This record gives sequence, structure tokens and C-alpha cells, in this order.
Amino acid sequence: MEFIDLLLKRRSVRKFSEENVAKKDLDRILQAGLLAPTSRNRKPCNFLIVENRDTLKRLSESKKTGAEMLANSSKAIVVVANALISDTWIEDSSIALGYMHLMAASLDVGSCWVQIHLRQTAEGKDSEEVVKDIIGIDDYFRVVGILALGMPASEVKPHTLEEMDKGRIHFLV
Repeated sequence: MEFIDLLLKRRSVRKFSEENVAKKDLDRILQAGLLAPTSRNRKPCNFLIVENRDTLKRLSESKKTGAEMLANSSKAIVVVANALISDTWIEDSSIALGYMHLMAASLDVGSCWVQIHLRQTAEGKDSEEVVKDIIGIDDYFRVVGILALGMPASEVKPHTLEEMDKGRIHFLV
């Protein structure tokens, strides 16, 4: 598969089947996160794998909208970054999430990025603080997002090159 084909194939999957994500696929997805570049190669990110159904349900309620699929996912990867190691933890975490999202697509594993940083629960609580409490991490760790993983409940159609808005490309002279 050419890289452009993988980019077209990558979709956010929010409905998962009962089938579990294979360990070998999870390992490959985590490898992608570990291989993601970071500023000055500081590698501040850690990847917390959640498989417990109760924890996944609690995480699905960690923001007002957009996290519901976590309750029915096979597992989730909470990306946490040590803010004491790097001031570019947002960028570093985002790149790792993106790499894992692409690797999941290459393996036909459904995934969806759940934004946590700068979001709130339905009750107005800070989503990042709620997630930290659920997973039990120290305050100097920051949470940009969670990657929901599962086998797609239905066929996922790829994007097409015709969908691209080339009007967003601007050449400066």
C-alpha cells in the first residue's frame, strides 16, 4: 500500500464490533507511538492501555460529547506526557496519537482520537483532571487525548482524492 492510500483509508471509527483487537495489532500500534518523533528527542509520552470495561465506561463520560465510543471499544490508549521533561508535550502527544491512528488503519483496526485537553465534562469539570483521576497519574503528567480502538462494526469506506479541498493550498511568491 502506498502512503497516500493509507491516508485515504484512515477514518475515525466510532462503532465497534464485539471482536477484540489482537495483541499483535496492539503491539504494532504502540510501536508506532513509540517511533513518533518528539521535540529534541525527549520522548515525554507514555501510553496507558485500558481494557477494563468499567474504566472504559468512566473514560467515555470524561467529556461532554465525543467520547461515547470508548464505552464500547475493545481497548483504549491514554497518551500521557511528562510536562517536566518537555514543554512541547501537546505537539509530541499529538504526533504519537496521529502515528498510532495511521498504524491502526493500516491493520484494519478501527480507531478514534478522543480530544481531552481543553475539554469539559457535562458538569463543567476539566476533562483532563477527570481522566487523571480515573487512571491515577501524577499532576505533572498531561493528557492530550485517548485513542479508542476496536474492530469496526461495519465496512469503513476510504476518503477519495476528489474530496480534498485544494482551495486550502496557497503558493506564496
